[in-house]
Amino acid sequence: QVQLVESGGGLVQPGGSLRLSCAASGFTLDYAAVGWFRQAPGKEREGVSCITNSIGNTHYVDSVKGRFTISRDNAKNTVALQMNSLKAEDTAVYYCATTLKRWYAPICPGSGWYDNWGQGTQVTVSS
Repeated sequence: QVQLVESGGGLVQPGGSLRLSCAASGFTLDYAAVGWFRQAPGKEREGVSCITNSIGNTHYVDSVKGRFTISRDNAKNTVALQMNSLKAEDTAVYYCATTLKRWYAPICPGSGWYDNWGQGTQVTVSS
């Protein structure tokens, strides 16, 4: 049974950093496309970043480029999202999602492409 668990969320001041982790059980993330999404209150779910399963390409939504970094840790079977220079508008519940379907486009796939989702972790950026 595939299970994803996000961790690392919390309360941080503007300008601070958090590192989210997406841990998988039931399958290996090495060959999976993994995406991070977020949903703020009253807003639609938004794709933040992804790492594809083709050759490990990474992509980011414009609002987080230069501040967020997605990476794999194959030894731990996790995918991390390092978030620096956090802003109030980054406040949201963050979800990771995976699929074994291949993706080759130079942008992240939409939420419908993914097969498995975690329960989410809350990130609050506030002074």
